[in-house]
Amino acid sequence: QVQLVESGGGLVQAGGSLRLSCAASGRTFSDYSMGWFRQAPGKEREFVASIIRSGDSTYYADSVKARFTITRENAKNTVYLQINILKPEDTAVFYCAASGPRSYRSDLLKRGDYYDYWGQGTQVTVSS
Repeated sequence: QVQLVESGGGLVQAGGSLRLSCAASGRTFSDYSMGWFRQAPGKEREFVASIIRSGDSTYYADSVKARFTITRENAKNTVYLQINILKPEDTAVFYCAASGPRSYRSDLLKRGDYYDYWGQGTQVTVSS
């Protein structure tokens, strides 16, 4: 089992920035590809970003790639999501997820069903 705990969400004005963190425990963190997803009120969960085990490759939804950056520190068992130039439409619950242990497939990293473990989420609210 892998336990994931997100933090760093909050209420922020449009144009601001946030850094979300996801702390993992339970298994060897570097064995897992990690992803961030979000779910806005009344909408389906959507892929935001993912990062492979080594951190050498990252993937983004087209809608966020200019403003979001995913990174990881395997020594700290933590994955981060830096969000810049926040917009009201970024308001959502952000979830981190772990996929593995397995060799990753880049074509599947955007799919929620490719992930085996999920955190409880952290709320991000952007005011206009």
